[in-house]
Amino acid sequence: MTATQERAEPLAAVRPGAGARVASAGYKYGLLVVLAAAILYFSLTQSAFATYSNLLIILESVVFVLIIGIGVTASMAVGGFDLSVGSIVDFVVMVTALAMVQFNLTGLTAIVAGLGAGLLVAGVNVLLIVVARIPDLVATLGSMFLFQGLALIITAGQSVSTGMTIGTRPAPGKYTTDFLWLGSGTVFSVPAPVIIVAVLAVVAYVLLDHTRWGRSLYAIGGNPVAARLAGIRVHRYRALAYVISGLCAAVGAILLSARLGRGDVSVGDPYLLESVAAALTGFAVLGANRPNVLGTVIGSVFIGVILDGLTMMNAPYYTQDFVEGILLVIALVMSFTLGPARRRLRRPHRAPSAPRRPHRGLRCTA
Repeated sequence: MTATQERAEPLAAVRPGAGARVASAGYKYGLLVVLAAAILYFSLTQSAFATYSNLLIILESVVFVLIIGIGVTASMAVGGFDLSVGSIVDFVVMVTALAMVQFNLTGLTAIVAGLGAGLLVAGVNVLLIVVARIPDLVATLGSMFLFQGLALIITAGQSVSTGMTIGTRPAPGKYTTDFLWLGSGTVFSVPAPVIIVAVLAVVAYVLLDHTRWGRSLYAIGGNPVAARLAGIRVHRYRALAYVISGLCAAVGAILLSARLGRGDVSVGDPYLLESVAAALTGFAVLGANRPNVLGTVIGSVFIGVILDGLTMMNAPYYTQDFVEGILLVIALVMSFTLGPARRRLRRPHRAPSAPRRPHRGLRCTA
């Protein structure tokens, strides 16, 4: 055997076995298979499930979760987490209601005020996270309590609706017709909120997955130190992520206010956990294993389909949180258990090599 052959380290070309292929398929397509199976089951057992009208009902039911979930996805992309989205919804709903009912302003003015309120919360988050260097979870938790309390203070803890009394006098304004259309209007039989969220989802998908800004956000979430060394302005992009999150929550709150036609106290509280569940469920879509808009869309629809089917089957309402928890656990197992297992099974193994001979340098002779 020559010295060259002794130094060679052949790689054992191991083809993925059955276990690796099953793990890879389950990791990549498992959630979609479960979704397809659920749709098929409900379609066969419930005659009203596979209808156009029920499809619109499902889409309308996930509009608010999806819009807020897109914002949460943006904050997760930079390795953060926005816990304040529920309080943004509370705050913006109350601001829009007060603008029209108490101050008798137009619907357009109420929309501008609502977007401004969302940016205000986002600005506070940016100051706490980027400027004051407070961890994301702690900072947004503080913002959550701050603006939940502020929403109650500006309304004295009461709901705001047309015809309410302020002191001893009735409120001078009401919800305008054009504003209410945002929550209940249709375009060619398609609800306006569904069209708005579809446009927003497409814009967010293009921004995060097909632009330099989106790639920079993901780079920061992967390794902020390496991103900074690569020339990415980490602080600016982290601020951008929380601005996107605040604006998405504000848009969702405006549509929710238009749907309800009133400002209810703590109406946004449930949307925090539901939007987080949709974003985390999206981790398992097509093996992405990262926050992504397409996954958040499918995760939101998945939850909507399951809850709609259970409602048709007359399942008790108090089982919904349990079902959402099961779906989230399944998605997390697919992302964080099947994903690493798939990578371990597909990793090529090196064949044992012969020990190397010690390097013989030049000897100096006298």
